[in-house]
Amino acid sequence: MSSRISIIALLLLASSAQPGHPANPRDPDWPCAQAKVPEISLAAVWAGPPLDDVQDKWKDDANISSLVGRLAARRTPMEEAQKEITQYLATATDKTRAAKLLFVGLFDTLNAQRFSVMNGLERATRKQREAADMIRSATIALQALQGASSPDQQKVNELSNQLTWETRIFEDRRRVVKFVCEVPTTIDQRLFALSRIIQQEIE
Repeated sequence: MSSRISIIALLLLASSAQPGHPANPRDPDWPCAQAKVPEISLAAVWAGPPLDDVQDKWKDDANISSLVGRLAARRTPMEEAQKEITQYLATATDKTRAAKLLFVGLFDTLNAQRFSVMNGLERATRKQREAADMIRSATIALQALQGASSPDQQKVNELSNQLTWETRIFEDRRRVVKFVCEVPTTIDQRLFALSRIIQQEIE
């Protein structure tokens, strides 16, 4: 049984050290198949009026700050988000300024979310690298114990259990990383959709 565990551990390391593709030498901690784009480009999501006069001012408006929080949350359906944007801008004294403040708030908030997710992915990659080294060392140690002329069965069992646990954690984290790799793209798409709704309201 312990021999089978060590073989599985080695196969797992060989196939899963980087989820889905070889590491990019320029970004060795980036684990995703998608290219690493550090931040969303403002020009890619906003073609409306200039924003120079509203930068950082959205935080001063409690209503906009609250609305930004709700709209940025991925649990808020886009249909509901569109309704809230339309209702809010319909009652604004200066619709264009309110729209710009709302967009800047969403841009700042979603970019920050995206940055946090990407940092988390890179931290997870570093942990995977450390875990891979630990599993590799444990596998070699287990094979050495098994190959001894008089194997210490208690130590073999203890190391086998440790290796089973570490391998399970490694694989669970690999699956989570693969899932989380989709989140930056989801954030990009949400910001683009919200930006389009806001711009349509002031066209």
